[in-house]
Amino acid sequence: MKERRFDPKMKPRLDVIKADQVEDVYMATMEVLEHTGVKITHPKALDILDGAGARIDGDRVRVPDWLVKDALNRAPSRVVLGTRSGERTVKLERNRSWFGPSLDCLDYLEPIAGERRKFEIDNCRTMASLLDVLPNYHWGMTFGLANDVPPELADRLVLKEALTFSQKPMVFCCRDIDSLKDIYDMAVLIAGDEKQFLNAPTIAMLADPVSPLVLGDDTLEKIIFCAEKRIPQICYGAPQAGSTGPATFAGAIVQGTAESLIGLVITQLVRKGAPFIYGAFATIMDMRTTIFSYGAPEMTLMGAALAQMSHYLKLPYFGTAGCSDAKLPDAQAAAEATMSLMAAALSGANLIHDCGLLDHGSLASPTFMVLVHEVIDMLNPIFRGIEIDDEHMALEVIHSVGPGGHFMNSDHTSQYFREVWYSNMFDRSNHASWLENGGLRFEERLRQQTLERMKCQPDILPAETRRELDRLAKHWH
Repeated sequence: MKERRFDPKMKPRLDVIKADQVEDVYMATMEVLEHTGVKITHPKALDILDGAGARIDGDRVRVPDWLVKDALNRAPSRVVLGTRSGERTVKLERNRSWFGPSLDCLDYLEPIAGERRKFEIDNCRTMASLLDVLPNYHWGMTFGLANDVPPELADRLVLKEALTFSQKPMVFCCRDIDSLKDIYDMAVLIAGDEKQFLNAPTIAMLADPVSPLVLGDDTLEKIIFCAEKRIPQICYGAPQAGSTGPATFAGAIVQGTAESLIGLVITQLVRKGAPFIYGAFATIMDMRTTIFSYGAPEMTLMGAALAQMSHYLKLPYFGTAGCSDAKLPDAQAAAEATMSLMAAALSGANLIHDCGLLDHGSLASPTFMVLVHEVIDMLNPIFRGIEIDDEHMALEVIHSVGPGGHFMNSDHTSQYFREVWYSNMFDRSNHASWLENGGLRFEERLRQQTLERMKCQPDILPAETRRELDRLAKHWH
């Protein structure tokens, strides 16, 4: 049977706003950037924007529409990330979707005893190793804030562990420009040299505007450095509808787009063609609990609309899915994760993060990470769509079998039945067979599979490279 390759025309598509409404959102975003403006105090960024034609009034920067359009024309519509070995694996283009876990969790849910505790550096090794052996995760993040290392070094140390125990590309946050420079040196060392790093970048930085409409000095230092070095970066505000963003979903989308596009403008002014990924984490403030929700259907809805905006802007998009507000990998977690995963992929989000994240962004869980991986596997046939050609419509086979026959012994069945998805975790047997095979509840099967996956050996960095990283780390401060 021939291999089924990705066909963007075959993939089903979810649109949640109309084409003319996408244009309306863009025009509203331009009004925010031209009329309201963005707060920036960084001297170099102000000089760059002033020299390019932006209007500067103290710390308020107003950017004209033509400057945004110029940045969109300069920016690449396609960004590629790669493995440590230099293989270009994650190709952010058109409506292709690539899934990865999250970062900066405070706590860790231990999969054997089910105990919740502070996230530590060993947990990063566990999560990175698990990431490496789960094929539906194509890239990773740094999982958690290690509680047992000096806080001023934690951003670099967790990424060092992630890059050591997984070959997959990593998205990261860092505290300041010194951290970023150390991380860049680490990535170049692993790649071999700067040329090889640029051919298949193993890292991408997550820059964080402060909603509403503020770009801090530290963030701008990092944005400028990434542009200079051509490190892929994501400018990703987080408007919380009703709190740090308008309560209306359209308003949150407009604000989030403005917060991302100001980062794009600065990036392209620093270096034409520097790789940039658009996005915003637009969700709601739950008025009953005041939490920043990771499981709300409104988050999924706004994420899908932002994906449509990315197609209009011709920029890769950093989406959010596979996460939950639940405290355990339970039915609520599965339901929230599944809905958001399907919507994110069908809307054409490219780099989909937070897969396997619990408790509104605070809890890393190997068990939930494995569950979400299985959900992605289950959704893959839907993302591929239905192949329509003479062979698949099977008119000759239907005619050969005829009324009242069956297809069990057909050569056509032998050739194509493997296109059906089968799970080793979800049980389709009848009740008697289920009891005969031990009668294991889903939670028990999930726990068993998680522990089995955790036994697999990841692709660890060679010893000499690890020693070189250790030598680098001795100079971090």
